[in-house]
Amino acid sequence: MENKVALVTGAAGGIGEAVVRALVGRGVTVALVDRNGDRLEELAKELRNDGGRAEAFPVDVTSSAAVESVVAEVEQHLGGIDYLVNGAGVLRLGQARDLTDDDWTTTFAVNTTGVFFTSRAVVNRMLAQGRRGAIVTVASNAAGTARMDMSAYSASKAAATMFTKTLGLEVSKFGIRANVVAPGSTDTPMLSSLWEDSSAARASIDGVASAYRVGIPLGRIAQPEHIADAVLFLLSDMAAHITMHELTVDGGAALGH
Repeated sequence: MENKVALVTGAAGGIGEAVVRALVGRGVTVALVDRNGDRLEELAKELRNDGGRAEAFPVDVTSSAAVESVVAEVEQHLGGIDYLVNGAGVLRLGQARDLTDDDWTTTFAVNTTGVFFTSRAVVNRMLAQGRRGAIVTVASNAAGTARMDMSAYSASKAAATMFTKTLGLEVSKFGIRANVVAPGSTDTPMLSSLWEDSSAARASIDGVASAYRVGIPLGRIAQPEHIADAVLFLLSDMAAHITMHELTVDGGAALGH
């Protein structure tokens, strides 16, 4: 993977940041994409000070024009993109009948449409240059397992999952692979923001019968690095014959589904 170029959305924190750090550790030049420009600059500077190659490119992935512009800027400054990781995501909780219009549209704008805009921009440039590459979309095990209060999130991740697999089918003849990593509960700010107290983590592990959650068989919540390891595998040549695959990383919470 050394000397390749990667673009990672949602790079300012959580799983996205873990992916960035893992890629930089493998000698990849990484374009950090997120709407949190201050955090991007801070992270990119830290990585460069440690000898890595990373540049910040603040952008809102819900804007088609902005995404097209930033992908062109990345290529101008860093070179052709070899890897894309769609890591940007938002979570709005609530019973389906209580969700607001904004809850629904914002969730899909980031989690689904943002994946479409970024994937389209990167793939079209890969094709124009005759460049083989690999794409990984970070979805969720909730895309295939119903969860209380997560209808918008689950639906958006299911859509992003099938979009990525279909894209993979369409571009396979050009040597471009597209896969999905589906995390379960992971120790990120997105998850901890939902916790009212320390008992919430234990409930995720043990399960909640009233919410039809069976818990996590491996007995622990994932660390972002666990998800990043799966992303790196699917980007790497070790997965050279894998495409349109969904790799679930949830400690068994979805019981293998």
